[in-house]
Amino acid sequence: MSEITLQMVVADLDRLPALPEVVQDLMDYLQRPEVDIGQVAYKIARDPALAAKLLRIANSSFYGLQRQVATIRDALTVLGLRAARTLVIGAAVVTHFQALVAVGYDQRAFWLHSAGTALCARALARELGANMENSFTAGLLHDIGRFILVALFPEAHRRVMAYRDEHDCYPIEAEQEILGFNHTQIGAALAVRWKFPAEIAVAIAHHHNPMDIPANSLVDLVHMADVMAHVLEFSGGNEKLVPCLSDAAWDRLGIGWVEFKRLLGEVDAQRDEAGWMLS
Repeated sequence: MSEITLQMVVADLDRLPALPEVVQDLMDYLQRPEVDIGQVAYKIARDPALAAKLLRIANSSFYGLQRQVATIRDALTVLGLRAARTLVIGAAVVTHFQALVAVGYDQRAFWLHSAGTALCARALARELGANMENSFTAGLLHDIGRFILVALFPEAHRRVMAYRDEHDCYPIEAEQEILGFNHTQIGAALAVRWKFPAEIAVAIAHHHNPMDIPANSLVDLVHMADVMAHVLEFSGGNEKLVPCLSDAAWDRLGIGWVEFKRLLGEVDAQRDEAGWMLS
C-alpha cells in the first residue's frame, strides 16, 4: 500500500486543469473595489457556458420577471451586481471542477454543501461589513482539499473513510491519522497556486481550528458559515458528525443568537441559488 505525503499532493496539483484564462481574468477583475458592469458583461460573454448559466439564473422563476432576459448586461442588472459577482465566481469554480472524475464519490452532495457554506459566508460578510466576494470564495473552497484527494488519490481517500467509519470520528481526524496531513492544507495550497488573496488561503487552512490562531475575521467567518451550512442541511454527502461551533470564533465575530437565527432564515430562503450553481 503506497504512502503519500502532503508534498506529493501539492506537487500533483499541476495535474488539475488550470482555470480558463477568461475565468481567471474575470475573477481578478471582480476583486476590484469598483467594477464596471459593461466590462463584467463583456468578460462573461467570452465564456459561453458561464454566460448561459447566468442567463438561466436571471430567467428562473425565483425572480418572477414578466419578460425573458436576453443579454448578460440585463442579467447583471436583474441579479444585482454584488450578487452576480459571487454567483459568477461560484459557477465558474464549480463548472471547472465538475469535469474531474471522482469515482464512487457523491460530487453533487459535496458541491451542495460547498455552495451552502458560500451562501452563509456571503450573508455573514454582509452582516459584518466584510468583503463578500472573498468570503463567498473561501466558503465555496473551504473543503476543496477533500475533493482533490478523492480525484487524485482515491485509494488514500478510501483508507481515510474506512478509518473514519471504524472510529466514528470527523473526516479531518481520520485524514490526520492515516495521512499525517489533512484537506485544509491541500485546499490552502490550491488557493496559493491559483493566486487567490492570501486571506482566502488562510481561511481555508484554519476553518476547522480558528481557536488555534490569533483573531482572523475571515477564518472565524468561514468556520461559522460551515457550521451554518450543516445546520441548514446543505448536504455534505455521508458526513455523520456536525462540526462544533468554536466559542472563540463566536465571541470574536460578535454575532448574537437573534442575528444568527435571522441569517439562517435568510440563507434558507436563498437555497435555490446553490442548485443554480450546480446546474
